[in-house]
Amino acid sequence: MIVYYDGVCALCNRFVRWALRNDPQGRLRFAALDSTHGEQLRQAYPATRDVDSIVVHDGERVYLRSDAIFRIWRELGGVWRIATLSRIVPRAMRDRMYDLIARRRYRWFGRFDVCPIPPSEVRDRFLS
Repeated sequence: MIVYYDGVCALCNRFVRWALRNDPQGRLRFAALDSTHGEQLRQAYPATRDVDSIVVHDGERVYLRSDAIFRIWRELGGVWRIATLSRIVPRAMRDRMYDLIARRRYRWFGRFDVCPIPPSEVRDRFLS
């Protein structure tokens, strides 16, 4: 499973670091949306072209917005799987909240000038 993220977004980078800490088995891989892999994803799945935060690609399927977060939690398992119970909230409401945060994420959390280089101990989990 590949998690695509906004490489210059401080919130997205914090989320990636959190996911790395909570995925000791190394099931998740990561790529910036503006990387070569991200561009290939956007070409293969037109629904991802306007998304600029988090996208999950799991085999032949992509997950956007709140569904992407739920898919990551499910993959991590354990206590995080319990968080997926919040899916009882209708998708439209979840995605509205997600979009609200996504639109303001640079203002609230900041942004980097360039995508940070991952630490060497996890660099093999990032697609260039």
